[in-house]
Amino acid sequence: MDVVSAQVSLYPLRTQHLGPAIDAFAGELRAAGLHVEPGPMSTLVVGEASLLFAALERAFAAACARGEVVMQVTISNACPREVEP
Repeated sequence: MDVVSAQVSLYPLRTQHLGPAIDAFAGELRAAGLHVEPGPMSTLVVGEASLLFAALERAFAAACARGEVVMQVTISNACPREVEP
């Protein structure tokens, strides 16, 4: 399958410490070998579609293990993104 781009926002709920859920989430995406660009409001993730979808599932589970969260995702195959190896 083709390379896709995803814009992902993760919102930990009912906690004073946002970092553990967000760090676990981003760590899973990086461990999958995806290109991950954190931003102030969302994270851009680029990679092969099947890897990206599987990594999002694992990353969401890792964040959920640290508390309640909301995840918002926009995925596109029409917004190509050149990433450096």
